[in-house]
Amino acid sequence: MKKVILLPIAAAAFALSACSDKAQNETGEAADAVAADVNSTMGEAVDDVDTASERAFDDAENGLDRAGRAIENTADDAGRAIDRGADDAGRAIDRGADDAKRDTGRELERVGNDLQR
Repeated sequence: MKKVILLPIAAAAFALSACSDKAQNETGEAADAVAADVNSTMGEAVDDVDTASERAFDDAENGLDRAGRAIENTADDAGRAIDRGADDAGRAIDRGADDAKRDTGRELERVGNDLQR
């Protein structure tokens, strides 16, 4: 009788060990699938961060380029305004000098006429 009871117990133990191997395999496969998903997700996250970083750097670079052009344009405008101001001042000086010469000449002529009388 002891042998009859041992046979079903041995069969059950064998079935459990076979089930356990199958369960271990399925668990290992599931773990592999999860690891693959994690790696894929991490790879996509890294790609997304890289893309966002590139866009941010490109935007910053473009902003600096625009700022540089604006500064350059402002400096050019200021230079032109200074040139115009200097030209205007030069013309005013020339007019003043011409007026002074003319006035001096008239005064000398008047003094000369006064001396002749």
